[in-house]
Amino acid sequence: MRFLTQRRHFRDLSEQEVLALAISSEEDDARIYRTYAEKLRSDYPDTAKVFEGMAAEEDTHRKALIALHRKRFGDVIPLIRREHVAGYYARRPVWLMENMTLERIREEASAMESDAESFYLEAAKRTKDAETRKLLGDLAAAEAGHQHSAEQLEKKYLDDDALEAEDASAKRKFILTWVQPGLAGLMDGSVSTLAPIFATAFATQDTWTTFLVGLAASVGAGISMGFTEAASDDGQLSGRGSPIKRGFASGIMTTVGGLGHALPYLIPDFWTATITAIIVVFVELWAIAWIQNKYMETPFFRAAFQVVLGGALVFAAGVLIGSG
Repeated sequence: MRFLTQRRHFRDLSEQEVLALAISSEEDDARIYRTYAEKLRSDYPDTAKVFEGMAAEEDTHRKALIALHRKRFGDVIPLIRREHVAGYYARRPVWLMENMTLERIREEASAMESDAESFYLEAAKRTKDAETRKLLGDLAAAEAGHQHSAEQLEKKYLDDDALEAEDASAKRKFILTWVQPGLAGLMDGSVSTLAPIFATAFATQDTWTTFLVGLAASVGAGISMGFTEAASDDGQLSGRGSPIKRGFASGIMTTVGGLGHALPYLIPDFWTATITAIIVVFVELWAIAWIQNKYMETPFFRAAFQVVLGGALVFAAGVLIGSG
């Protein structure tokens, strides 16, 4: 709280401090763009070139701002950064970039330039000093120029074929990292837990006991699938992405798949709970078939036949064992 109370308001900054803030902001943005470029270089080389060009643009504006500061105020630039000014637009921490998609990074870069332009325009409206107004207006124009430069760089490096190729690569990475392990987990959780849950249900006709067995089976299967997925492939050679992400996707969806037809047994009445669980199973299996069709390009009826038939066999096995 002490740090927050020591922040300066933008309206209290001198013209020199505003210029110093602009210089540090340009430096930070150039670093962010170079970080984007480095992150994207291996998978999206054309977009990486765009961000390298944008970083070079920021460097050009920073040099011009430094030259203006030297002319008006001398060589010593005050140390003032975004976090020192209350209400100043913030930038996303670098470590959060790891989870950003290609499209999200592009949107973030566009927002960075737009935020900076809007801030300077609003600041210029609030000041009554002619020189300060001109300075802030020049900064707003510079940020607008950045957006135009970014568009020109995209036209230079990102033609339709490059965009299509990078979008296809991003979609493939999303499927391999999240959809495929998540789908495998959902299938395992939905199908493999059918037998123990319904066997317990028909053997005991006790809804609470059935729920506990289903909960244990779902959580246990989720932990097992998550660790197996994470340990089976580090993603370096296969290109399937982070093993931690894949492990979480697989483990969580396995647990969800099992809990789907375990939760109805929180209903005290046995037949009401069982009929509800059967309906949930039906929905789960068709949802799996739809996901396979949408993301894995498996023909819908073939996916439905495989999943529904397999689920029906496991369900029947559970009922027969429990009834016997």
